[in-house]
Amino acid sequence: MEVREACSSHPDEAKFTKDRPARIYADGIYDLFHFGHARSLEQAKKLYPNTYLLVGCCNDEITHKYKGKTVMMESERYESLRHCKWVDEVIPDAPWVITKEFLDKHNIDFVAHDSLPYADASGTAKDVYEFVKAMGKFKETKRTEGVSTSDLIMRMLKDYNEYVMRNLDRGYSRKDLNVSYVKEKRLRVNMGLKKLREKAKEQQEKVGEKLYFTHKGVIQPRGNAPRKYGQQPQYDTQRYGYQGNPDSQVANAIIYAFQNLNSDVKINMPDFDEKSVAGGFIDWLNRVDEMLAFKKCTGQSVTR
Repeated sequence: MEVREACSSHPDEAKFTKDRPARIYADGIYDLFHFGHARSLEQAKKLYPNTYLLVGCCNDEITHKYKGKTVMMESERYESLRHCKWVDEVIPDAPWVITKEFLDKHNIDFVAHDSLPYADASGTAKDVYEFVKAMGKFKETKRTEGVSTSDLIMRMLKDYNEYVMRNLDRGYSRKDLNVSYVKEKRLRVNMGLKKLREKAKEQQEKVGEKLYFTHKGVIQPRGNAPRKYGQQPQYDTQRYGYQGNPDSQVANAIIYAFQNLNSDVKINMPDFDEKSVAGGFIDWLNRVDEMLAFKKCTGQSVTR
């Protein structure tokens, strides 16, 4: 893996031998430790044939003050680093801005980090690595594009409801997830509707085995001889609940399948003859949504 240096060869490099490894320091927050973090530490580890890599990690107090809240606690972030194969030593409670005293205390030869300037929120300097760069002890590593802690958090926020629903389904309480009572009920109804739709899709496929379409879109019972377009077929209305024109019968067949899946929710068959099939079916689905929400929240069955 290529590593570019932000400074020219340093006189201290001559003293690095087999018995005297280069002591390289890298620091960060390392929240939600990911492969981008690991790759940067790999680059630091491979700066010299014999490298001892020290990794500093800021504690919760200083991180929350200057950067913001983290997902992982400091102890979890420290432990994640200890399990990275490139790391020789983890330094907890690392300083926000590196000082000469810190470098001397840990016998650090060089500091490795990407070259982007990091504004010093503490007000000590314009760049947290300004002092190290001025000393000629800064080694540049490359960032891994496409992955960062912020990106991972954004992915979770984008699908927030999906993750909450999944964890509710796994047994977490709304208090565990910091979700209100109303939010929990709404999400549980959504979970039920999702499962209902999946079952309805399966049922629809079973109903579809009894029906097929001609090239003109007219429904025909399987097994009957093909008809010309416009010829009215004979349907088993008692079995399938068909009504109205042939296109409407498609929607009614699906509705019949939905109602068989939840006998406690009774909704009268809508008449699709006065509107488009799509519009009528959407209206029906909205009524299903309302009825299931009522049933889930009150425990009472309802008929419309």
